[in-house]
Amino acid sequence: MNLTSTITGSTRTFDSIRELLAKANEEKTGDELAGIAADSEAERVAAKDALSRLSLEELRQSPVVPYEDDEVTRVIQDAVDEAAYEKIRDWTVSDLREFLVDERTRSDDIAEIRPGLTSEMIAAAAKVMSNMDLIQASSKMQVTARCNNTVGTEGTLSFRLQPNDPTDDVESIRHSIREGLSYGVGDAVIGINPVEDNAERTKRLLDVTKEFIETWKIPTQNCVLSHLSTQLEAVENGARADLLFQSLAGTEAGNEGFGIDVELLDEAYEFGAERCTASGPNFMYFETGQGSELSSDAHAGVDQVTLEARCYGLAKRYDPFLVNTVVGFIGPEYLYDGTQVTRAGLEDVFMGKLTGVPMGIDACYTNHIQADQNDIENVAVLLTAAGSNYFITVPMGDDTMLNYQSNSYHDASALWDIFDMRPAPEFEAWLESVGIMEDGRLTASAGDPTVFLEP
Repeated sequence: MNLTSTITGSTRTFDSIRELLAKANEEKTGDELAGIAADSEAERVAAKDALSRLSLEELRQSPVVPYEDDEVTRVIQDAVDEAAYEKIRDWTVSDLREFLVDERTRSDDIAEIRPGLTSEMIAAAAKVMSNMDLIQASSKMQVTARCNNTVGTEGTLSFRLQPNDPTDDVESIRHSIREGLSYGVGDAVIGINPVEDNAERTKRLLDVTKEFIETWKIPTQNCVLSHLSTQLEAVENGARADLLFQSLAGTEAGNEGFGIDVELLDEAYEFGAERCTASGPNFMYFETGQGSELSSDAHAGVDQVTLEARCYGLAKRYDPFLVNTVVGFIGPEYLYDGTQVTRAGLEDVFMGKLTGVPMGIDACYTNHIQADQNDIENVAVLLTAAGSNYFITVPMGDDTMLNYQSNSYHDASALWDIFDMRPAPEFEAWLESVGIMEDGRLTASAGDPTVFLEP
């Protein structure tokens, strides 16, 4: 295994694939905080050079966290389709990149090799790609999923309607749902982050959203983003949930920090298959974000891009309806500014789609990060071009409960217009039936929440 690079007369040798992956990463403050980042641009380029010449077989044989020590590694490695792997094991990382950006390569071609990839291979490819490479490759990959409607079909862009309230006030949440629907958003999910994480509050919010969906016969799905065990208890107590949600990390220790493990996720998947109210077959929803493992001191010396890829490898086990990264939310300790947030968003959607999960994004930032609304709108435009399945939207782009900024409900129409896209087909038909959309464009009634005061 050659972990050496000689560029402009200087030879650099890296001690391990783990170190090589970390130093090949684009600049991220999280990697710097962990003490694993390249110490110069020259070292970064040298690491990319050495990484590009590694074979996919070498990457499979050297997971960043040992198989015997980590159940996330075991899930990823055990899921590899050996026949697909045999076709590509001799490829270098550079070969994989060239295949993905080749203008002759299409979604079906990528789907053929996808089962043979591990998360380390996917992360390695991202590290030797430019932003435009990531957009070009991502835009080719179509990953669809179905719950009560279908996301990810060609020419569609979906949105999560996030009607959070600082006190979980039910009537305030209803008003926010009305406003979001009036702008045509909500086909990905009507999903609430509760202030209180308990089964009683979770059940109440699930019942409110389910009642609204049923009253207006909306082809969408509901979810309350409390802890997975809380949701299971709420459903046991009679709550009606279409989707089960959980945040994921890329290491076993990171997931322990979230209070979960593979056994609980497996149990939830079996439970959801029996008890979720969606027509399915997809009913799981996962959220991720670069840096979460570092925040719980569970990164194991691994860079945040590789850990993020491992999150998608774990999520794939549960055939989810939605997966989204939350870039810019954790803070400048992990992604310092708009440039780093943009890069992370492009990496994450690319890695999720190459893994084969229906990937979306919360293009967001907190007030102490060096970014603003223009940065987030840039991310939204770039990731629409890259084929993100969906975005998260909040009223006026300002979530007053979680205290962060994201895309607004009315950003949806701009993105549909720029890229000539539409909502999920079932949802679009419903929007037409209530007079919000006609021939793929919002009507004069759009933006008027009073449309949804009386069914």
